[in-house]
Amino acid sequence: MLAAQRRDLLLERLRTDGRIVAKDLAAEVGISEDTIRRDLRDLAAAGLCQRVYGGALPASPAIADYATRQGVEVDGKQRVARAAAKLIEPGSTVILDGGTTTLAVVRALPLDFRATVVTHSPTIASALEEHENVDVYVIGGRLFKHSMVACGAAAVEAARGVHADVFLLGVTGVHPDAGLTTGDADEAAMKRALAQQAADTYVLASSEKIGTASRFSVLPFSEVAGVVTDADNDVVRALEVPIVPAVTS
Repeated sequence: MLAAQRRDLLLERLRTDGRIVAKDLAAEVGISEDTIRRDLRDLAAAGLCQRVYGGALPASPAIADYATRQGVEVDGKQRVARAAAKLIEPGSTVILDGGTTTLAVVRALPLDFRATVVTHSPTIASALEEHENVDVYVIGGRLFKHSMVACGAAAVEAARGVHADVFLLGVTGVHPDAGLTTGDADEAAMKRALAQQAADTYVLASSEKIGTASRFSVLPFSEVAGVVTDADNDVVRALEVPIVPAVTS
């Protein structure tokens, strides 16, 4: 089998099966396991899969730059945002993660909504300018431009002074085996720090993130109150966490 044929086969298996087990696939198609692993390394280098022990998982499309992500699954993000906005009680304190889905949450809040918002995202903070009844507290630190959020030791230290009712968490991948993941180690650490300061953490995951994985683990499913998603498939049903459905209406 030529290299291009193997590549097409691997990508098709990732699309249809949601994972590749190198040993099993090698035995099935009569190719050495080492060849499969080399091909997976090449696909991972091209951003087409996420290698894990024994094989690979689909790579998240949410690893693209911020401007590009604003045009990905816009309708799905809006559905997730509307459902997530309902989790914020009037008068409560909420931590909002950065990212395009969380920005959609801000836009889903009524302009007269009353709450206290803590965020490490200047984009989220500025989007709340016209919400006159929302007090905004911004956590500072090194700006991670991929998601337009503050990260690093200073940001983590500042987060320890926050106590919130709910944290709306953005991730790039949600997978039954890999868990909740993102593409940067410092950003993952910041997300964990923020989750520790909230009574409940809900994950925002539009359908393109379901069944995919990125390099760095954020939290186990046992530490979140639920996943807000517009996806409804076998992968969602395999998640060991409550699901908050984002309906189309």
